[in-house]
Amino acid sequence: MGERPHRSTIPNDSQRPFHAMSNAHLSPLAPWLHRRDMLRLGAMGIGASLAPFGSPFAEAKEHSGKAKNIIFLWMAGGVTHIDSFDPKPNAPSEISGNLSAISTSLPGVQFCETMPEMAKVAHEIALMRSYSHGSNDHLDSQVYTLTGRKVTRAQLFTEPNIGSFFSHFFGPRNGLPAYVAVPGITRPGPPPHNFFLGGWLGSHHAPYCLGGLPEEPDFTATEPELNPPATYEEDLTPKSLTLGAQMDLDRLTRRAQLRDLFDRSMRTLDQDERVRTAETKYRGALRMLSLPQVRKAFEIDDESAAIRDDYGRTKIGGRCLMARRLVEAGARFVMVDYGYDPDYGNVWDNHNAPVQKHPPIVEMVKRGYHLAGMDKAFAALIRDMKQRGLLDSTLVVFVTEFGRTPKINANGGRDHWGAAGSVFFTGGGVRVGQVIGATDKHASEPTTKGYTPADIAATIYEAAGVNSKAYIMDIFDRPRPVLENGRPIPGVLA
Repeated sequence: MGERPHRSTIPNDSQRPFHAMSNAHLSPLAPWLHRRDMLRLGAMGIGASLAPFGSPFAEAKEHSGKAKNIIFLWMAGGVTHIDSFDPKPNAPSEISGNLSAISTSLPGVQFCETMPEMAKVAHEIALMRSYSHGSNDHLDSQVYTLTGRKVTRAQLFTEPNIGSFFSHFFGPRNGLPAYVAVPGITRPGPPPHNFFLGGWLGSHHAPYCLGGLPEEPDFTATEPELNPPATYEEDLTPKSLTLGAQMDLDRLTRRAQLRDLFDRSMRTLDQDERVRTAETKYRGALRMLSLPQVRKAFEIDDESAAIRDDYGRTKIGGRCLMARRLVEAGARFVMVDYGYDPDYGNVWDNHNAPVQKHPPIVEMVKRGYHLAGMDKAFAALIRDMKQRGLLDSTLVVFVTEFGRTPKINANGGRDHWGAAGSVFFTGGGVRVGQVIGATDKHASEPTTKGYTPADIAATIYEAAGVNSKAYIMDIFDRPRPVLENGRPIPGVLA
């Protein structure tokens, strides 16, 4: 285990550290939180519905790697690789369908015809076609991808997200929580499962979800339209940033000051993790409310019509644009969350079972809320980030839990396929303009070394200067490795 983890100490016995690290260069931000009776928060009218995030009292600590920010493009459900980044135009029709391959800006590299915009910026990414692991199960595979940790069914809700480690190590910046999910409402199921968690790091390191709690967490509870419109002007402004007509900011600040005076006599109360989490939600929400630059970051209507159109006026387009705005404003780790949707159902999980009301996969991918929308949004994000000078310091990673079966099933869909898939990296120290790995003639398995979600997580940590082999203390003061398995993928980082 290497150097023995130590426990930090602080002089005031009314405060207590939750985490300590064995490696000095990764010392955490010491988010010391006062323990109070959170029942009194109701008088403030905020905080109760917020997702938790790191303490606003934590001082900034800069990343030592090239990637100062992360955009994690989380497409939950299993994006089809053969109909996007790894086409096999010479394969039989039961494999390739009727979709053709197109040339890209990388000589000799082809994408499927569904990806014309990404084809234009192929030289700006490092595409990995040998994404592979051993599970075809959504739940296990999604947790593996979100955490970098291979789990059993007993561990689905215990392991911290990758973004939670960024919250733990680096804390908030410019008044924004370190880990933000846009919108953070995807719930695989049924029944619906929330995998956006701080796990054993503590629930205060779960993402701040712009969507709060989903109105319909079980996306299977309603039937989507046969062909729902892709155009969607989604409001991604957190409800916590909306002051009611009866509560202006000055009045809110006075109440906060009064509350602090009252609470000083209660600092010695020993309360549990839920109380600490609620305290963090409250203080973070108050800080966000009080900072004009934070509130400004969510005003997506300030963007020009040309930019909005470039990303696409779709859910995925708006979410990618919001991610850029949040990184520009100071958020360290932003997850773009798009997969299970009350309007579209299983966006990527295209078995074409009768209950899904999907067309055949070769038609589904052309819809504006499917690959056609993803292609437009991802390419616009890359161009926009580069034009604004943000790409060099921001690692952008496209991930999904697995690919889909090479053979089209009897219903015209594709099923789960953990053996092969495609992901990509760009920005933040990535050596772009390359394809890493390859699959066989049917895109069924890698012909080169396969890389797992643990390897992707290790690559993200490496890009940010985080030692993935370090040990940290969990909320019960037990030593845990940042990452149990996985190595940075050779050749991805320059």
